[in-house]
Amino acid sequence: MIKELPITQYAPAKSDIIWDVRDAKAYAEAHLQYAQNQSLETINAELLATLNVAEPIYVLCGGGTKAGKAANLIESLDDQREVIILTGGTRAAKAAGMTIVE
Repeated sequence: MIKELPITQYAPAKSDIIWDVRDAKAYAEAHLQYAQNQSLETINAELLATLNVAEPIYVLCGGGTKAGKAANLIESLDDQREVIILTGGTRAAKAAGMTIVE
């Protein structure tokens, strides 16, 4: 199930599964605190099988395009999993003064 949540209404926690689906270069330049780099090309069924299905996966990118693609890919690989797109992405988080690692 895919849901959307404005990034400004999200409080990242270290225990959350937060995937920044941009490439490694963009991730290294600036990313949301606690987000892990999981580029779109690396998402597969084997990776999902290593995660607790009861835990939602939060996905974001720079502004929103890749996050939607990642959410659709995750859902196609595992339709039992909750995927939450953090709308607005890193740019909106930075503009709102959220903690960004640069």
